[in-house]
Amino acid sequence: QLQLVESGGGLVQPGGSLRLSCAASGFTLDDYGIGWFRQAPGKEREGVSCISSSGGSTNYADSVKGRFTISRDNAKNMMYLQMNNLKPEDTAVYYCAAEYLGGCPRRISIQPFENWGQGTQVTVSA
Repeated sequence: QLQLVESGGGLVQPGGSLRLSCAASGFTLDDYGIGWFRQAPGKEREGVSCISSSGGSTNYADSVKGRFTISRDNAKNMMYLQMNNLKPEDTAVYYCAAEYLGGCPRRISIQPFENWGQGTQVTVSA
């Protein structure tokens, strides 16, 4: 059974950092494009960052570029999202996702991703 489980969310002050982790089980992450998405209250889910299955393509939403870093450790079957200089507008539920042989287009869409985690809450507040 394919499963993705996020962890690492929490409450942080503006300017702080968090590192989200996503553990994959039931499948090998090597063959999958991975992505991080977020959904704030009353808003649609949006793409934050992605890495293609080959690892050759990485993209970020303009709102997080220069502050967030996506990474993967295929040996551990894990993916990560390092979030620095967090802002109140980053507050959302964050989801990891995986797509078999997935790419990573400039516009990160939820449509191709078949496998999703349950989400982890990130709250940025003083």
